[in-house]
Amino acid sequence: EKDFKKLAKRFKTLDDDIETFINKQLKLTHKLGIDNKGVAHISGLGIETPKIYKAKKFACKALKGRGGMSGIRIIYAYYEKEDVIEFIEIYFKGDKADEDKKRIIKNYTKSITTLNY
Repeated sequence: EKDFKKLAKRFKTLDDDIETFINKQLKLTHKLGIDNKGVAHISGLGIETPKIYKAKKFACKALKGRGGMSGIRIIYAYYEKEDVIEFIEIYFKGDKADEDKKRIIKNYTKSITTLNY
């Protein structure tokens, strides 16, 4: 939530861009099974469920002329059985090189441990 608000101040079209991303890219990837190399599974986290993904192709209208190579990255969890997306992190590659793996592991290993009791 904080990540989004911070970026939304800089990129005024982000609300609409997220909506388009959900309706286009996520639908292609998870509902239709089409891989256009816009989304990649993040491996090596030690988390089996949910699967964690990084979206690299994200079109932001506020960044004119860049198309899907805007530099905005979205990290999200996908619960396949329930067909639910949970956004974890959004950042601009110019500000930060990679996702916060410690944050992901902390949040998702905690929920997995809780579910096992």
